Amino acid sequence: MTVTAVRLGGRPDLPLLLLGPSLGTSATALWSDAARHLAQDFQVVAWDLPGHGSNRTPVEDPVTIASLAADVLDLVDAMVESFTPVSFHYAGDSVGGAVGLQLLLDAPHRVASATLLCTGARIGTVESWTERAELVGTSGTPAVVSASAQRWFGPGFLDREPDRGSALLHSLADARDDGYVAVCRALAAFDVRDRLGEIKVPVLAVAGAEDVATPTDGLAEIADGVADGRLVVLDGVAHLAPAEAPEVVARLIRGHAHGEPDRDDLTVGQVREQGMAVRREVLGDAHVDRATAAATDFTRDFQEFITEYAWGGVWTRPGLDRRARSIVTLTALVARGHHEELAMHVRAARTNGLSVEEIKEVLLQTAIYCGVPDANTAFRIAQQVLAELGDA
Repeated sequence: MTVTAVRLGGRPDLPLLLLGPSLGTSATALWSDAARHLAQDFQVVAWDLPGHGSNRTPVEDPVTIASLAADVLDLVDAMVESFTPVSFHYAGDSVGGAVGLQLLLDAPHRVASATLLCTGARIGTVESWTERAELVGTSGTPAVVSASAQRWFGPGFLDREPDRGSALLHSLADARDDGYVAVCRALAAFDVRDRLGEIKVPVLAVAGAEDVATPTDGLAEIADGVADGRLVVLDGVAHLAPAEAPEVVARLIRGHAHGEPDRDDLTVGQVREQGMAVRREVLGDAHVDRATAAATDFTRDFQEFITEYAWGGVWTRPGLDRRARSIVTLTALVARGHHEELAMHVRAARTNGLSVEEIKEVLLQTAIYCGVPDANTAFRIAQQVLAELGDA
């Protein structure tokens, strides 16, 4: 077997979700952040390519996309003891997406849903992959780090997320040369454009608007070519969507796996239900339970209005992740002097992943654009909340 499993969370009794990597990445570096958002709904298992991440086995036999797909199936069968073949949800980026297409062709009865990101039914050209394989074969994977850094990430990502970007680039430099070359040669031979019509399993194709390696046209070709396909384009994202926009990607995978309708097709009740789920995730069950219990005939309609329009209509949108929405919300609350709401959203900001240092920087910024007195009050409130949380 040429692939190895990496367990990223979730209970064994939950539906199985397999995550496929991009060339040059490790499963952990690419998928860990998205996996944290998926582990409540799935048993999340990623797999590493030959010579990548945890998979340090030397490559002996020729590798093809079909052989990788077959090994992924063997991996599932070895991991899940069952008398009958186990089905699973699948999501894969780049070559991981190509393997997903192969699984849909070779074993469609095993795949419950497929989310294919930053990929194509044909990626690159024979010449480009041959040239890349020769470069790495001669000079090693560090020779392609600089070019990959330019190709992998959307504008400003490395400045915003230096640790995440560094982990991904280190996984490339650490990949075995023979494994990288073998996957290059597998991609050179991969082309299933004429077979897309055979795929009947629901497919969500996710493109990065800034992706030059696998442009949107290739994802549109998949969405249009399969029997049941849909395309989503992520603004500001390039080739490694699971790392660049982990929360958005996790939400897309979850929604697709659960068969949730597009936002435009949601009923009022479904929007409100989604809003309540997000409200609980961000503010905590205790806060939401108190607010719900305190609702009266006079205020209940307003509570439902907030749940539907604020939490269901805005906080669930894919354009910004929750970190960014917390930053915007803190700034707006300081500007308008809504101190009770500010305290609540400082707590929410910590839940959404903002560090104490980042909250401080947001409040410093408000001192310039909202006024020093407002920022002074905001610092006092935030200090109190963070102390209650044990963060300051």
